[in-house]
Amino acid sequence: MNLNNLSVVLVEPRGERNIGSVARAMANFGVSNLRLVAPKTDHLQDEARKMAVKAATLLEQAVVYPDLVSALSDCHYSYATTRRFGKYRVNFHHPDTAAEELLPLLDHGRVAMVFGREDRGLHTEELDLCQRLITIPTFESLPSMNLAQSVGICLYEVGKKHGELSGKTNDGKRLATVEQLEVLFTHMRKTFLDINYLNSQNPEHIMRSYRQLLGRAGLDERDVRIVRGLISEIDRVEAERRLLAAGSTEDIA
Repeated sequence: MNLNNLSVVLVEPRGERNIGSVARAMANFGVSNLRLVAPKTDHLQDEARKMAVKAATLLEQAVVYPDLVSALSDCHYSYATTRRFGKYRVNFHHPDTAAEELLPLLDHGRVAMVFGREDRGLHTEELDLCQRLITIPTFESLPSMNLAQSVGICLYEVGKKHGELSGKTNDGKRLATVEQLEVLFTHMRKTFLDINYLNSQNPEHIMRSYRQLLGRAGLDERDVRIVRGLISEIDRVEAERRLLAAGSTEDIA
């Protein structure tokens, strides 16, 4: 379980003190890869450094990305944190069960834990890029948590479970990257629209279910090739069907 393969991704963070506190929490639990998506403040300000204390190096090494897609491009699996529930937000992990599932994945490639904006969290389109969702159970009287506290709780569970699982081996399976998965989902979406399986007015209604289903499966690169092979075969059959239909129309004419 290589903690160097775990990335903490903050989407549009606004508070430099929050970013500094996140860096400190990461150092507390042995995580060093910090990624910032379109930050709304300078993460190298003095306030951020003060809150990071001895983890200021993590701030200096943090990489800034223009969007979440690019921040996750080399990741093989990602977990999004959210407090909002709804039709497309199901099968939630709590931080402890997420840590238990997440740690063995670190031996297969890079894994990200994604945290949203302090005021609005993650958009649905951003959640779609992640295979699993994490929520921290809190009281309804004040459900939302401070960004740095949320990161600290999630990383605490990772650190605790890491100690329990240390020494266990893995099967060597290398998970598909987010980029590879997005290519697959784009292919699926186009094919499903071509065969009228999806509602053209709201194709994401069904596609989100496929994202969640395949996300839970933890596809590796071979799995993605197999599924794309199936989709390509559907493309071939559909192209032949259309040619035959066109030929029949010409005969009638």
